[in-house]
Amino acid sequence: MDCYPCLLRQGLQAARFAGADDVRQKVALDSVLDVLRQAESTATPPEIANRVHQIVRRETGDGDPYRSVKEQSTREALALYPRLKTLVAEADDPLDAAARLSIAGNIIDFGPVREYDLWATVERVLAQPFAIDDGEAFRKALGRVDQVLYLSDNAGETVFDRVLVEELDVPVVYAVKGGPILNDATLEDAQAAGLDRVARVVDNGANAVGTILSLCSESFRHMYEEARLVIAKGQANYETLSSEGPEVFFLLQTKCPIIARDVGAPVGGIVLKQGEGSE
Repeated sequence: MDCYPCLLRQGLQAARFAGADDVRQKVALDSVLDVLRQAESTATPPEIANRVHQIVRRETGDGDPYRSVKEQSTREALALYPRLKTLVAEADDPLDAAARLSIAGNIIDFGPVREYDLWATVERVLAQPFAIDDGEAFRKALGRVDQVLYLSDNAGETVFDRVLVEELDVPVVYAVKGGPILNDATLEDAQAAGLDRVARVVDNGANAVGTILSLCSESFRHMYEEARLVIAKGQANYETLSSEGPEVFFLLQTKCPIIARDVGAPVGGIVLKQGEGSE
């Protein structure tokens, strides 16, 4: 139930980003309320969020309401990129620093978070202890594989992911969304962040929050099933993949109490968590 007010707020925010007038905003919100009333008790928040944003795109006629904020987020992150690279180069443990910076970038999230101070978040995440730290298992997994599948989250955060990708010693396949949803990264956003220079960039075939495998393309599902190590960024990927097995490692900040409770970390915690479930 705690997710419902947030989903309603997201619908209103998206309609306003799309430039809808008050009448169209009301029409969109009425439809969103219908979705919330009819939602199955077994539906995950990302599944419901997908329906919410489909409605907003339909009612406003804007296929990508977050385009301008995604472009702005990427510009702001790219402006910090040289400083981020310096932080990694000067760190006693470059991999740890790069992972922390990737997690710091997870603050760029227009779902649960609307306002943030990006550099202050970098400084906080570099200094604070992990709420959950499966870093040792992550390092061992990296040593056993010859490729990593990296599931992206948000535009702008992509720049922080790039810093981590450049620190990994194995080739990376960087997966983005197949179409616009919230401020999640698409192929265009990944290219703007320079990911195509350091990784093979693919899309998952779905314009859905998180990674809902049943909605993804057959080629991506095959890639996912064959992957021996998956880095999954953000809360929505955790919500959709948390029981998909120990080859998945989640990097995120806990930004809402519902996810924090499920992860087992306080709100504002930084998490590097290995997935659970059958091999």
